Amino acid sequence: MSNALKVRPKAITLNKAEGYLEIIWSDDLVCRYPLGHLREACPCVECRGGHAKMGLEHAPQDLLKLVPKRSYGLKDLSPVGNYALQPIWDDGHATGMYTWEYLRLLCPQITRSDESDSG
Repeated sequence: MSNALKVRPKAITLNKAEGYLEIIWSDDLVCRYPLGHLREACPCVECRGGHAKMGLEHAPQDLLKLVPKRSYGLKDLSPVGNYALQPIWDDGHATGMYTWEYLRLLCPQITRSDESDSG
């Protein structure tokens, strides 16, 4: 995961019509996150089921294997400093902060072994 600490987004695109968030990272990796899957991976304490289940070690192994409970959309997406994004989901949920490291870990285009090998 050490590589995830070095890379930062250089472009972030929210495509509400097609339901995905796309991040182009500083190392030119392009990650496309389906919104429903991203909502199911919310890292907040409420969604995780308590503080003991928070942290990167509790992140989903494969974002695309999560089954969205319904179709989700984003009402808004705001940067948090220089380290995260905070979505406001159409179901009213707005407490999850998705750090760059967490988003990189969730990238559907790479596996965890790919990421740890490249650091």
